[in-house]
Amino acid sequence: MRNIKKAAAGALVLSASLLLAACGGDSSDDAASAASGSGSESLGTITVFAAASLVDVLPQIDHQLSEEYPETEVNYNFDGSSGLVDQLAGGARADLLLTANAKTMTDAEDQDLVEASQSFTSNTLVMVVPSGNPGEVTGLDDGSLDGKKLVVCAEEVPCGSATVQLEEVNDLELSPVSEEQSVTDVLGKVTSGEADAGLVYTTDAEGAGDAVETIEVPGADEIVNDYRIAVVKDAENATGGETFMDLILSDEGQKVLQDFGFGAPLS
Repeated sequence: MRNIKKAAAGALVLSASLLLAACGGDSSDDAASAASGSGSESLGTITVFAAASLVDVLPQIDHQLSEEYPETEVNYNFDGSSGLVDQLAGGARADLLLTANAKTMTDAEDQDLVEASQSFTSNTLVMVVPSGNPGEVTGLDDGSLDGKKLVVCAEEVPCGSATVQLEEVNDLELSPVSEEQSVTDVLGKVTSGEADAGLVYTTDAEGAGDAVETIEVPGADEIVNDYRIAVVKDAENATGGETFMDLILSDEGQKVLQDFGFGAPLS
C-alpha cells in the first residue's frame, strides 16, 4: 500500500511503504528480473526536491520504481524551484533536483550544488478562473480583469518568470493582488474563490479538473518552460537519485508526463 503524506510547511510529501515485493513468477520471469537488475533489491531512501507543479505526476512515476525495487522509499519536498535551490545552498540534503525552468537549474549549477542537468519535460502557461467564472473574466488584455482579483507567481520563481515574459509578449502590465511562491498556491487561490483568475501551468489547470475553467492566453505557446533534472552533488543516495532520473527520462516516464499534459523535453 502507498501512503502519501503532505506537510503544510514546504509541501513535504512522503511516498512510503513501497513494499510491492516480487512474489511468485516462473523461472523466465526470474531470469528477466535478474537481467534488468530488479527483484528484491532496495534503493533505500531517495530524497527528491521538485518543483511544485510536479506534485501529482512524480508519485505516479515512482510507482514504477517501486515495482523494480521493492522497499524503496521516496521522500519528496515540493516547493517553488528557487526556494528549493536556496534550501540546498543552505545545507539541506537531497539526492535529486527537478526545477521548472533552466534558469533556476543554472543557478544551482553555478553554485556547484548539482551534477550536469538534462531537460526532461516542458510546460506553458494558461489562465484559469473558478468554475462558473463568477468574475466573468474573458481574457488577459480585453479589460475584463479590471477591478478583478488576479493572482500570479512571484517573478523569482519559474512560473512568475514566464508571466513576466508573457506580459512582454503582449505589451501589457498586469496588476495582480498577490504574487505567490509556487504555482500550486496560485491555483489554490483560484479554486477556493479567493481570486477571480490566475496564471498557472497548463498541467495544473488540467489537474484541477472541473474546479476551474481555462482561458487561452495569446503568446503563451511562445514561452515554454524547460524543466531540468540533476543529481545533487555529494548526494547521500546518488545511486537512487540516478536510477529515478533514468526512469523519468525513459519512455515509460515520459509517457506518464505526457499523460499529465506535460510537453516533450527541449534539449
